[in-house]
Amino acid sequence: MIVDYNEVGIKAFQEKRYDEAAQAFNDAIEQNSNDPVGYINFGNLLATMNDTERAERFFQKAITVDETAATAYYGLANLYYNAERFVEAAKLYQKSIDHGIEGADAYFMLAKSFEREGNQKLALPYMQRAAEIAPEDIEIRLGYAILLCTLELFEQAKPELEYVIAEDVNNADAHYNLGVLYAVSTDRLEDAKYHLKQAYTLAPEFEQARYIYDMLCQRQN
Repeated sequence: MIVDYNEVGIKAFQEKRYDEAAQAFNDAIEQNSNDPVGYINFGNLLATMNDTERAERFFQKAITVDETAATAYYGLANLYYNAERFVEAAKLYQKSIDHGIEGADAYFMLAKSFEREGNQKLALPYMQRAAEIAPEDIEIRLGYAILLCTLELFEQAKPELEYVIAEDVNNADAHYNLGVLYAVSTDRLEDAKYHLKQAYTLAPEFEQARYIYDMLCQRQN
């Protein structure tokens, strides 16, 4: 019986038996050096262990073996994003999308890369696509809402923030952003104050929420 070393390695990886996972992925590569999956799995393992230099080499090897290996581009992009190499990360996230990666994460991370480079307008369609693919993902919906607020698209942002709060009533970031939205785009100051107060009550370190709340109180006096 042929052993699926990648499957063995993934199980060990999930159970945090990293040495065994490494051996299994190495065996997978030796069994079939022309299959990118072993290199990708080893790269993911090394990335988890913060061995970024070796992880980078394994992802690059996977791409050399198969230039259409979408998850190799995605893994390499994550390394660059975490190293604040956002321009390179964006190109690789795009390649992972071009090569058919599944799910919303690549779109979300591509949008985040553009955001970190200060290009919010370019980020918007990718963040919107991520939200369409994963409508129940609170992190993505919140990221989409915050980006909309940044671009002053308040009417579109409001239902997104309301959805996040409905699903996660203790989400301080959502309360803060909805409070700011009410403060800057409506005359609903009581609603603004309510959400800002919720934000700093839920997260006492949220000084900006408290500062804006106090400003609104002074405005009313």
